[in-house]
Amino acid sequence: MKHFLLFICLVLLFSCAQEKQNLNFLEVALSSNDSRIKRVMDSLDNYQVQIRYTQIDRRNDSVIFTDYDFQVNDSIYFYPASSVKFPVAVLALEKLNQIDSLTLNTRYYIEGDTIESTVAKDVSQIFAVSDNLANNRLVEFLGFEAINQNLTDKGISPVRISHRLGYNSDDLRTKPLIVYLNDSTTGITKSLLDKTPKQLAVLNIKKGKGYYENDELIQVPFDFGLKNYYPISSQHNLLKRVIFPENFDASERFHISNDQREYLLKAMHTVPQKLGYDATTYYDGYCKFFIYGDTKDTIPEHIEIYNKVGFAYGTLTDCAYIKDTEKNIDFLLTATILVNKDGIFNDDAYEYDEIGIPFLAQLGREIYNQEVNRKQ
Repeated sequence: MKHFLLFICLVLLFSCAQEKQNLNFLEVALSSNDSRIKRVMDSLDNYQVQIRYTQIDRRNDSVIFTDYDFQVNDSIYFYPASSVKFPVAVLALEKLNQIDSLTLNTRYYIEGDTIESTVAKDVSQIFAVSDNLANNRLVEFLGFEAINQNLTDKGISPVRISHRLGYNSDDLRTKPLIVYLNDSTTGITKSLLDKTPKQLAVLNIKKGKGYYENDELIQVPFDFGLKNYYPISSQHNLLKRVIFPENFDASERFHISNDQREYLLKAMHTVPQKLGYDATTYYDGYCKFFIYGDTKDTIPEHIEIYNKVGFAYGTLTDCAYIKDTEKNIDFLLTATILVNKDGIFNDDAYEYDEIGIPFLAQLGREIYNQEVNRKQ
């Protein structure tokens, strides 16, 4: 009888441990009474929130993912903004390995431009301050069709990257790169002609009630049908492949060298001031929305945030792997929120600082605190 009772107690203890282990931290985080969370959750229809959180466990040499979703739906559109720079950066590194004469530090410039750069510099600027010109240079290097096809071939879909960032350009032909082969000679890459993008066939592709164009208010919903399309599931899957490549088949991985991957990871978590940017303008949380986005605090050395944000047209997005080396915790979190109370696009009247970034920052803190408690 004593052995039987001991067995029952062990079963109950194991069940409680499993229940704690499998607790939906995302659900708990979104039920928080913190005003930064609650005001969004109380008016969800206004914010078009989508979130995916991945809990990470390790058994022997295996990494185990448990995904939790909130309103994630590939068929419901949101504008990905600069989050599309992440796959562009990774694919540029991969393409370097296909061209013997190019390296991370090979100098080049775009035909017709005067700015010299390197892929290493472009990748660094993309993650540190979300530089549009750095992204566009790599787009000229890759071409839109190659970007989309390579992502799809690796199982990262749906996705459609169809335009440059920071300015309107309908030019479907990429510009050649003038490459310095050595101190005295240059080479030139081929120009690529991409196909005309088709109207996206997804829900919520028209948003709001109006938009500004050439200082004129157009009182019809803004149509995102020809814009970039990079949903939460695709962003999260790309992040998993970069952080945990060993969890995927060779055909699903990015074929970059160990040195390239180390450089990429360093670029992803390095804050702007460590690269010489003014810390007043480019504070640590400038491109780190989760946990630190609503503060000017310095991110401690033991907290590493490998991420890419996007912010434009009232939409804020962050896709991040967050790791605390002191407390031995890590997790993946991707989220998007629309903050455009007046329903007018291109008027620069978005509630980024008032609602959007505080929501994402507190969401990151809620998940982080639960992860800390889970490890205790």
